Amino acid sequence: QREVSLSNKRIPLLHTLMPILHNSTLPTFLLTGIPGLEWAHTWISIPFCCLYLTALSGNTLILFIVLTEPSLHEPMYYFLSMLSTTDIGLCISTLVTVLGIFWVNAREISFNACLSQMFFIHLFTFMESSVLLAMAFDRFVAISNPLRYATILTHTRIAQIGLAVITKGTVILTPLVLLLKHLSFCHSHVLHHSYCFHPDVMKLSCSDTKINSVFGLTAIISTAGVDSVFILLSYVLIIRSVLNIASPEERKKVFSTCISHITAVAIFYIPLISLSFVHRFGKHVPRYAHTLMANVYLLIPPVMNPIIYSVKTKQIIRTIKKVLFPKRFEFDSNNSAIKATP
Repeated sequence: QREVSLSNKRIPLLHTLMPILHNSTLPTFLLTGIPGLEWAHTWISIPFCCLYLTALSGNTLILFIVLTEPSLHEPMYYFLSMLSTTDIGLCISTLVTVLGIFWVNAREISFNACLSQMFFIHLFTFMESSVLLAMAFDRFVAISNPLRYATILTHTRIAQIGLAVITKGTVILTPLVLLLKHLSFCHSHVLHHSYCFHPDVMKLSCSDTKINSVFGLTAIISTAGVDSVFILLSYVLIIRSVLNIASPEERKKVFSTCISHITAVAIFYIPLISLSFVHRFGKHVPRYAHTLMANVYLLIPPVMNPIIYSVKTKQIIRTIKKVLFPKRFEFDSNNSAIKATP
């Protein structure tokens, strides 16, 4: 009887310890390539390699010329270098797993590695949103109060903004990641993307994920949601300032300085909104369309941002020519000086 009573006491204790014991064995997740197109992964990797090379080389070049060219040591270009840094980080965060699946079908990823990748993907995405907001503020100050531009956006203040961008993303994401470590994963471990994404990982849990969902929604609203509202407000104030300028030519000239930033905002938010609509309403869309869009969504801003700013900004074009073709640039400069001589 004593043994029976002891065994009966052990049963509730085992039920209590089961989730802890289950969680102590960390799961291994399986990433997914392009469903239904596994036979073409090698060929699909070619355009993805081109996109990654374009993004990494373009953003590295922008970062290099901004840091090494003294004439570009201005607030606008410091913010551009921050944007390039976040784009480089975003590319590196996904490159290994995406190309690993396409090249050698390396689908397995450990739980901790998955959480680390997820943290950095979301961190650099949130940072990009915050940097775009800082760039909108930069354009607002430059247009509405040009005489105080240099005194408002000092080097110290720009460094503080950069630190605030990193701190904000880290503080918001840390509890999001820590909450995932307390979940139990007892069903399928197959993820729907070529990288670890918070909603994707959360859906595989057999625990209650209400708190995780609330934190995830709060993180999106407090970053991309709030940033987009303030960016819109900044441009309302910018348009108001531009309309106060009497000359139509001056209006056009002033507003043209915002075109690059407006385009960068569009290529960041439009794919994000489009992907959300496809996931919510595109139930009859093939699975490979969802996966392709999810992969391309993270690559569009890093690929396009250097191109946009290189094409639309004369100082950037001039400095790129100086760096890539020094002899030709010197020859053109000498010819221009000769023509300008009376």
